[in-house]
Amino acid sequence: MTDLNPFSSPVSGVRNTGLSRRGFLRGVGASGAAAAGASLLAACGSDSGGSSGSGGNDEKILNFANWPLYIDTKRVDGTKSYPTLEAFQQQTGIQVNYSEPVNDNEEYFAKIRPVLAANKDVGVDSFVLTDWMASKLINLTWLEQLDKANIPNLDNITSALKEPTFDPNRDYSLPWQSGVTGIAYDSSVTGEVGSITDLLTNPDLNGGITVLKEMRDTMGLILLDQGADPADFTEDEWASAIDALGAAKDSGQIRQFTGNNYAQLLAQGTIAACIAWSGDVIQLQFDNPDIKFVIPEAGGMLWSDNMLIPINAQHKANAETWMNYYYEPKVAAELAAWVNYICPVAGAQEELAKTDPKLAENPLIFPSDKELGMLAIFQALSDEEETQYSTEFQAIAV
Repeated sequence: MTDLNPFSSPVSGVRNTGLSRRGFLRGVGASGAAAAGASLLAACGSDSGGSSGSGGNDEKILNFANWPLYIDTKRVDGTKSYPTLEAFQQQTGIQVNYSEPVNDNEEYFAKIRPVLAANKDVGVDSFVLTDWMASKLINLTWLEQLDKANIPNLDNITSALKEPTFDPNRDYSLPWQSGVTGIAYDSSVTGEVGSITDLLTNPDLNGGITVLKEMRDTMGLILLDQGADPADFTEDEWASAIDALGAAKDSGQIRQFTGNNYAQLLAQGTIAACIAWSGDVIQLQFDNPDIKFVIPEAGGMLWSDNMLIPINAQHKANAETWMNYYYEPKVAAELAAWVNYICPVAGAQEELAKTDPKLAENPLIFPSDKELGMLAIFQALSDEEETQYSTEFQAIAV
C-alpha cells in the first residue's frame, strides 16, 4: 500500500465525540441497554391494532430504536439532547420516543424474533440493523415495504448504496450510516500494514494482531485478499479463505478475536495492528496520531446500518417521514459531523463544507466514487449458508 491511498493518512478536522457507535463498550452501556431492552420487551407481544402496510394509526408519535451514541448529542447541565431529532419534532409535530437498545444484531434479533414470528407489534416503529440482519428480516417477510411516496428524499441516496443485493430496489431498507472495514495499525511500533496477507503472516506481527468476531468483516477481507469477490464467491474460495484464517490462528499470529474492544487494545499498545472499523479509528487518532487506517491493497468491506420498519408498526408513515427528514442533505451533514461514519446522503458533503471545510474533506466520511470502488459488500446468505459459514468461522474464532 502506498501513501496514495486516500484512506491511509491521519484525519484532520474531525470533532472528538468520545465514543463512536461501533466503539461503544458493552460493559459501559450494560445498565442503560438493559433498561432500554426491558422497555422494549414490555411493549412486545401486544396486538398490533394496525394492518401490514397501513401506516398504523394517526398518532403523532414515533418509537425509534438505535445503537448507542449513533445520533448527534449535546449535554447541557447534565441533560442530554439531540439537536436534529428535536428539530424534526418541531418541524413535523411528531413526538419521538428515542431509545438505544441495539448493542448487537443477534442479541436484538433474539428479543424481537418471537414477537415478529407471532405477527405482533414489537413496540417500535423503526429500528437500525446491519445489512446482513436486514437481509434476514426481508427473507422472513418481517418488514413493512416502504411507501416511497412518503420518502421523496430517497433519491438523495449515494450511488454506491442504491442497489444492495439483499434489497436491490431499497423497498425495505434505507441506510442510517455506513462504514468501512479495513486495517488499523500503530505506525510507532510497526511499519505499514497494507494487506491482509501482511497482517496474517508477517512474523514481526506474530501475537500482535486481532481480527473481528464479525464473520462478514473478517472473512470478506480475506476473500478479497485472495482475489475472490465477497459479493459472489464459490465454496472453494470460501474454503481457501477459512483455511488462511485457521493457519493464522494456529501459528499464533492472531492474539484474539475481538468485538469492540480492539480499539482499547490498539490504544494501549497491547496490539500493533488489527482489522478495524473506520469510525473507531477516527476517534483513536485524536489521542494517538500514529494510529493509521488503511484500505487493504485488495480492497475493504463496506457495510451499512439500515432503518427498517417491522411488520405491524403502529406509526409506519411517521417512520417514513423520519427517514425522509434524515435524507435532507443539511440534516445528514449535521448527523455525519457527529458520528464520523460514511454519510449515505448525496449533497451532505457540500452542506458540511459551508460550516466545516476540513471535515467535509475527510474521505472516511465522504469517500469519492473511486474510493468507494475499493470496497465490497458481503453477499446475502441463505439460511443454510449462514449456518455453514458461521459454524466454520466460529470453530476458529473461539
